[in-house]
Amino acid sequence: MTSTDTASPRPRVVIIGAGFGGLSAAKQLARAPFDVTIVDRHNYHLFQPLLYQVATAGLSPGDIASPTRGILSRQKNAKVILAKVSDIDIARSEVIAEGRRIPFDYLIVATGAEHAYFGHDWSSYAPGLKTIDDATYLRRRILLAFERAESEPDADERRRLLNFVVVGGGPTGVEMAGAIAELAKRALAADFRSIDSRCARIVLVEAGPRLLAPFDPSLSEAARCSLEQLGVEVRLGVGVTDCDCSGVSLGQERLQTRTIIWAAGVKASPAGEWLNAECDRAGRVKVLGDLSVPGYPNVFVIGDAAAATTPDGRPLPGVATVAKQQGWYVANLLTARAEGRTLHAFRYRDVGSMAAIGRKRAVAQIGAVKTSGLVAWLLWSLAHIYFLIGFRNRLAVAMNWCWNYVTFQRGTRLITGISGSRIEDVMPVLSSAPALAVSAAVDSGSVEAVQTLRHDDLVRQNGPQHA
Repeated sequence: MTSTDTASPRPRVVIIGAGFGGLSAAKQLARAPFDVTIVDRHNYHLFQPLLYQVATAGLSPGDIASPTRGILSRQKNAKVILAKVSDIDIARSEVIAEGRRIPFDYLIVATGAEHAYFGHDWSSYAPGLKTIDDATYLRRRILLAFERAESEPDADERRRLLNFVVVGGGPTGVEMAGAIAELAKRALAADFRSIDSRCARIVLVEAGPRLLAPFDPSLSEAARCSLEQLGVEVRLGVGVTDCDCSGVSLGQERLQTRTIIWAAGVKASPAGEWLNAECDRAGRVKVLGDLSVPGYPNVFVIGDAAAATTPDGRPLPGVATVAKQQGWYVANLLTARAEGRTLHAFRYRDVGSMAAIGRKRAVAQIGAVKTSGLVAWLLWSLAHIYFLIGFRNRLAVAMNWCWNYVTFQRGTRLITGISGSRIEDVMPVLSSAPALAVSAAVDSGSVEAVQTLRHDDLVRQNGPQHA
């Protein structure tokens, strides 16, 4: 195992993760007396709040992501390492990533969160939305469902293909359901000849009593009404008991569908295991008031990986603004320590919450101000464009949104990553058969044959997350 240790008179700050928290910390340390190393398994910073627009063909991946090296190219004290972290040797103060050891004097863990299925193995049937790969895969699944329905002779299967179920009534689920509804009922309305895409059924399932639980109840109701105006069926107070390649079970009720999107829960990254630290039920590391790990004043955990609380003990939400503010705080804390100063404990400044529900529809809660409809949508649009990294991204997103608003079109309706209309991409396979039978069954057009093929074969073709 190699070491990247280089002789340096300055303290070394290693940041794991180039998301909102990690990147904010790195940029805030630009003029500080530290050598900064950012380690991430991707070479880009992703603006996750707009991933759902990539998944529904509203934006392209390049509109919401920027290369990390490009963002930090002018920061002389920062370097980027493309690698996947597998462990932290806390005793030796080293990060272990793909056979190399990266020493640190200060460590900032900003590894984010992963999908949580509450103990069930549903990831192959109900993919979530956390990465660009997730978004492009979901775009492929959604658009393929319409394409297959266009040529599907069986009426029951055609209805199943045109049913879309979104599980989870938080911001991601609400935005995703609204975007699919607009895609089906507006953008694709004139594209097909054998089917009417406006007949697509979009169902949003939420186990709680209302949508957008962190918002004011009046805004939750406004969101529900807006979704229903778009044609989305909202199911409240019901949880998913099972799901597979042909549908979702809600207790005794069965919803037939080929496309399930999971937005119901997240769990923290393995940071707690790496640090052998105390975690909450979601796997987030319990941190002190200065966001350090108890017993290790030089190790900090921020963002979705941290179980931080407000002064009155309420857990902080897993949103981008929390991660950004925590990144700034830790960077300022390290600078203060280097100068012999102290800082008070971290305190989150709530800048409000917003969620978009399609064209001209959104809800916004900023302090005591609560609004919905067009005004909220304009606020949401301006806020998201402002926080995008890089002028080119802001300009591209603004132009795309203006075009979509005027024409109801989606300019990135591209089915990528497959060769032809591979039906198994829409219909995950379950039982066993030779791998070569996949292509033979697809070429023959036999739905029954495809359904009998081996799940492992699909995993090898599309990756473990995209089976």
